[in-house]
Amino acid sequence: MKRIVIAGLFLLALAGWFLFDLGQYLTLDALKTQQSAIDGYYRANPLLVAAAFFAVYVILTALSVPGAAILTLAAGAIFGVATGTLIVSFASTIGATLAFLASRYLFRDGVQARFGERLRGVNDGVARDGAFYLFSLRLVPAFPFFLVNLAMGLTPIRTWTYYWVSQVGMLLGTVVYVNAGTQLARIKALSDIASPGLLASFVALGLLPWVGKWIMALIKRRRVYARWSRPKRFDRNLVVIGAGAAGLVSSLIGATVKAKVTLVEASKMGGDCLNYGCVPSKALIKSARIAEAIRRADRYGLRAGDPRFSFKAVMQRVHDIIAAIEPHDSVERYTGLGVDVVKGYAKIVDPWTVEIAREDGTIQRLTTRSIVIAAGAEPLVPDLPGLAGSGYLTSDTLWEEFARRDAMPQRITVLGGGPIGCELAQAFARLGAEVTQVELAGRVLIREDEDVSALARKTLEDSGVTVLTGHKALRVEGKSLIAASGDAEVAIGHDALILAIGRKARLSGYGLEELGIETGKTVVTDEYLSTIYPNIFAAGDVAGPYQFTHTAAHQAWFASVNALFGQFKRFKADYRVIPWTTFIDPEVARVGLNEQEAAEQGVAHEVTIYPLHELDRAIAESATEGFVKVLTPPGKDRILGVTIVGDHAAELLAEYVLAMKHGLGLNKILGTIHTYPTMAEANKFAAGEWKKKHAPQKLLKLVERYHTWRRG
Repeated sequence: MKRIVIAGLFLLALAGWFLFDLGQYLTLDALKTQQSAIDGYYRANPLLVAAAFFAVYVILTALSVPGAAILTLAAGAIFGVATGTLIVSFASTIGATLAFLASRYLFRDGVQARFGERLRGVNDGVARDGAFYLFSLRLVPAFPFFLVNLAMGLTPIRTWTYYWVSQVGMLLGTVVYVNAGTQLARIKALSDIASPGLLASFVALGLLPWVGKWIMALIKRRRVYARWSRPKRFDRNLVVIGAGAAGLVSSLIGATVKAKVTLVEASKMGGDCLNYGCVPSKALIKSARIAEAIRRADRYGLRAGDPRFSFKAVMQRVHDIIAAIEPHDSVERYTGLGVDVVKGYAKIVDPWTVEIAREDGTIQRLTTRSIVIAAGAEPLVPDLPGLAGSGYLTSDTLWEEFARRDAMPQRITVLGGGPIGCELAQAFARLGAEVTQVELAGRVLIREDEDVSALARKTLEDSGVTVLTGHKALRVEGKSLIAASGDAEVAIGHDALILAIGRKARLSGYGLEELGIETGKTVVTDEYLSTIYPNIFAAGDVAGPYQFTHTAAHQAWFASVNALFGQFKRFKADYRVIPWTTFIDPEVARVGLNEQEAAEQGVAHEVTIYPLHELDRAIAESATEGFVKVLTPPGKDRILGVTIVGDHAAELLAEYVLAMKHGLGLNKILGTIHTYPTMAEANKFAAGEWKKKHAPQKLLKLVERYHTWRRG
C-alpha cells in the first residue's frame, strides 16, 4: 500500500507538471526574461532565494522532470561560479539520490524477483565495479541522468556509494554549466554549451576510470610475471594437465581449432568418471536393479525368486563396460584427432614451462602459451584412529579390489550419506550384502529437500540398507567402525568399509605451491577460469564449484577458448542452469533451486507438485513412487528450479534444463504435445497443475454465465 501511495503521488506530481505546463518556466528564454527580477530578489533576500533554489532543484531532480540544465545555468547567472557550483553540486546529488531511492523502493524487488536470474551477471558486476560504472556515466552529461538514477536503483549498489560517486562524478559538468550561466546573455541555445567537442571530451573522461582500471590490471599482470623469464618462442599453444572430462574436452577443442596441444596424464585416460565413478557405478547399479527386479518379480505378475549370480561375473561385467568405453578416451583416438598425448607426471615450473616426467623415465620440457589444469579430484579420507591400517576402500579402489574377490563381502559399511554413498549402499544391498550406511547429518542427501531425503531413505531401507543418520564416526577397531549418536556408541561390524564422504581437488604435486597459485578447497580462479596468472586456467573438479562430469566438460570450453583466444575476447563461465542426478532407484534429479535453497536465499516462490502415482505410464510399469516438483515465482510460469524423483528422472529433467536455458515457461511445456503413454507426460501434467492453480476464476464465472445464457 505504501508503494502504491508513493507511486500515486509521484504520478500526480508529474501529471501536474505537464498539465500546468510548468516546463515553460524552465527554458532559456524564460530565464533570460526573468534574470533581472531574480537578481533583485537575490540581493534583497540572499539566504531565502538560495534555500528556495536549492529546494526546487532537489524536488525537480528527484521527480526526474526535464530542466536541470536550465537550472544549472540559472545558478551561475544568479549566484556566480563558486556559490552556484556549491548549491547545484549538493542539490543535484541529493535529488538524484532521492530518485535512486524511490526507484529502489518502488521497483527493485519486483524487477529482481522477475528477472533475478537474468540480472545475476549485472548484479555481480555492479557489486564488484559499480563505482566505476556510475562514475563513467556521471562524467558524460549527454547521457540522461534521470535514467541513471532509475536504473541504478534497481541494482545492489550501496546508497552511500551512489551518493559520493554522483557528487564527485557530476562536479565537472556542473562547473562547466554554472560557469556558462555567468555569461547567460551570450548563450542562444544549450548547444552553445554542449558542443560536439565538449561532449567528446566528457566521453573521453567517462572512459578514464576504465583506462585506469586496465592500466592497473596491466601493472598487476606485470608484477605477477616479474620474477619469471618469458620465452621468446613457444613449443605449444596449450598444455593440458589431466585426461579426465575437463582435460579431454580442453585438448580436443584446442586440436579442433588447429592449435598445437599436449595432453599429459599420469594415470588412466578418461579420468575418474570412466575408471572409478560414473561408468563403473552405473554398470553396478544396473546389475543390482535387475537382481531387485527378479526378487520382486511378483509386482509384474511373474514368479519372484532369489537372484542367482556370480559376484565375480558381475564385477567382470563392470570392467568389460569400462573396456568398451575406453577407446572413446584412448591415447590412440586423441592422437588421431591431433592431440600430442604424453603419459607421465607434469609439473609447472614457470608460467610458460611444463616439465614432464615421462613413463619411459625421460624428462621433457615444453614451453607453452597457455596451460589448463584439469587434475580432477580424489576421495576424502577422514582422520579416524585405526583407519589407516584397516584396509578401507574408496570409490577409487573398490572396483579393482572387488574384481579380485570370488564372493561379495557379506557385511559392508558405507560411511557417507551423499550421492556416492547412497548409490553404492543401495546397489550392494540389492546384490545381497548386509549394508549399513552411516551419516553424520540428520538425513541422507542433505542438499535436497526434506521430502526428497525422506523418500531416498525409504527406498534405501526398502532395498535392505540399515541407515544410521545422526551418527558420528569415531574410530576403527579391527573389523568394526565405532560411531556415536549423542552419548551412545555403537560398533558396526563389517567385512568391507567403504569411504564415501566426498571428494577433494588434487592440488599438490604439479607446481602450484612454487608458483604461488592460490588454492583453498580448489584452485582459485576468476569468472574466466584463470588463476593469478592470466595464461594458466583450471577446469573440472580441481576448479569447482561442482564435481560433475558434465560441468567439467562445460568449464573446459570456457577455459580452452579463453586460453587460446582470450587476447581478443574472454568468456565468463556460465553456471545458471546446472543439472545433476543421484542414481539411486528411484532416481533423484534436479536443476536450479529447490525449496530449501530458495528459502535460504530469500527467493519468493511457489511450489507445484505432480505425483507419479497419477501417471498412466508409471502405473503400467509399477513405478509410481516419486513426483515432479517445480518452483516458480508467485503468479509466474518462469521456472526457478525442478526436482524429479522417479524412474528415468535424469532423462525427464532434460526438458526442464532446456526450458530454463532458453527462458521457456510452464505454459510452453503445457502447450507441447507429449507422446502417450510416456513418463515424459509427467512434465506436461506438472505444468497443468500449475495452470489449474492460476486459472482466471472470475473470467470462468463470466464464461459459465455466458454458456447458461446460450442454453436459453
